[in-house]
Amino acid sequence: MTHRWPIRVYYEDTDLAGIVYYANYLRFIERARSELVRAAGIDQVALKAAGLVFVVRRLEADYLSPARFDDQLEVHSRLLEMTGAGFSLSQEIWRDQTLVFRAVVWLVVINAKGRVTRLAAGLRAGLDAFTADVGR
Repeated sequence: MTHRWPIRVYYEDTDLAGIVYYANYLRFIERARSELVRAAGIDQVALKAAGLVFVVRRLEADYLSPARFDDQLEVHSRLLEMTGAGFSLSQEIWRDQTLVFRAVVWLVVINAKGRVTRLAAGLRAGLDAFTADVGR
């Protein structure tokens, strides 16, 4: 299943050229990841209280077409793979039928000491709903 999250481009998101500043795409996909985790039934506040947090371990990004002020975008996020301690996501930003940006993000769970720890069964079950469909 693909999680979809709408994003509107505001003036503050753009650079001097009037296009979205490159680092803001990472903010957009971060917001969409937070919403995907919420939709998966995972309470990140409770998770943090238990001494666990998700962190980005690696990210590959492609900037394909500029987005501009007032564009209505949509972030599409799909789970690609789960490992013992983390997972990877495909995240794409679309403007209508145009792919603007794409990234693959690898996340892991770390404990209060900053050490990578295993994904609990409840986290795995919630995220599993967003596994990428074959052929997409």
